[in-house]
Amino acid sequence: SRSRGRPSPSRAAASAPEAAPPITREEMIAYIASGCKPKAEWRIGTEHEKFGFNLKDTTPIDYAQIKHLLDEIGERFEWEPIMEKENIIGLKRSDGQSITLEPGGQFELSGAPLRTIHETCAEVNSHLYQVRNVAESMDVGFLGVGMNPRYSVDQTPVMPKGRYKLMKAYMPTVGTMGLDMMFRTATVQVNLDYESEPDCVSKFRISLALQPIATALFANSPFRDGKPTGFKSTRSHVWTDTDNARCGELPFVFDDNFGFERYVDYMIDVPMYFVYRPEKGGYVDALGMSFRDFMEGKLPCLPGERPTKQDWEDHLSVAFPEVRLKKFLEMRGADTGNWQSLCALPALWVGLLYDEAAQKQALDYISDWTEEERHYLREECPRLALDTPFRDGTVRDVARDVLTIASRGLKNRRYKEVHFLDRLKNIVESGETGADRLLREYEERGDGNLDFIYQKYLF
Repeated sequence: SRSRGRPSPSRAAASAPEAAPPITREEMIAYIASGCKPKAEWRIGTEHEKFGFNLKDTTPIDYAQIKHLLDEIGERFEWEPIMEKENIIGLKRSDGQSITLEPGGQFELSGAPLRTIHETCAEVNSHLYQVRNVAESMDVGFLGVGMNPRYSVDQTPVMPKGRYKLMKAYMPTVGTMGLDMMFRTATVQVNLDYESEPDCVSKFRISLALQPIATALFANSPFRDGKPTGFKSTRSHVWTDTDNARCGELPFVFDDNFGFERYVDYMIDVPMYFVYRPEKGGYVDALGMSFRDFMEGKLPCLPGERPTKQDWEDHLSVAFPEVRLKKFLEMRGADTGNWQSLCALPALWVGLLYDEAAQKQALDYISDWTEEERHYLREECPRLALDTPFRDGTVRDVARDVLTIASRGLKNRRYKEVHFLDRLKNIVESGETGADRLLREYEERGDGNLDFIYQKYLF
């Protein structure tokens, strides 16, 4: 998920904890280093969001409907509720799966850590079955595109989470599209492990450089407010002016001296959103405040207090770069899509990053790209997707090369996962992304009506 400042589900209804010791900078670095795992323990965690809507008129479903949906899924399929005060705000299971709500009611599955793409795809299938099982009786459907194509922020319900009220007021003060990000976008992402600090650095560089290629391959959000935007991934474009103090491309990852310590220093300087203190009513407003001040006991909203390990975990979730580091790496560049897309996204990155030969080939492939070229791809791929000119060709040519590397990586894993890339290979061969198909059908219809999207991308 974007994890827009979300604490872990297990804490949402936590009682006041014992006073925890302050965390030091060295312990912050050690926290990220503790994510290092031997290859045998690497797992795949896939997350995706989708828009709930009323089948009769495509309007967004409200919290009362979402509450009923969560209650029924929990009862029928044995999930435990996640509560914030008196409100149900999600569901969880002991295997690590959770269902959570983004600010505008985007319905998110955060999958369990799994070994293969087959397991990931089965998990997605099971989740979609459960959601449909309840939603159909409510005349509700779910839409798998990266941007709500029709409804404005004002027409979108706000979920009853304390921090969302804070963020809704704060976002317009730091960027022009933060509210669009919160309420009108949906993504699919995969979380992947690393073996060591050098391995993490290698994976980080590959995934940052190639994130715009994933944006191009998965682009399917060309509409906003009922009309074309000029971007094939409007969702990705929205992130370019959400809050530049916490978003972006992280060029320092490509510096020779980059490692866990440098990322921690970056995060310390990312402005805060909140501090979670149950004994003070939950979310304490720390919008725009300095984590560095917090470390010195000088946070205006909590004078004299210093951050705990849990505060550091929370703070790691309030930066939104295209690739985010916690105890794992999050690939955040893709629009959500249909079922095949939800399986293809983890397949792409696992193929590139979980086989040693493929990882080396991918790193070599991007090694001579300049900072200016990486920035150019980040800016242009949301607009032109595969048609983005690059060097002597287009991003379509780059995508073809990248899929060749990913296919080899999956083949080398010997789990028979290569076919999960078929959807992406078809997109490259045709040159037509999901956004291109939507725009073509929109033009062919000629009536300006977007109802067809709700039928074509209905889960």
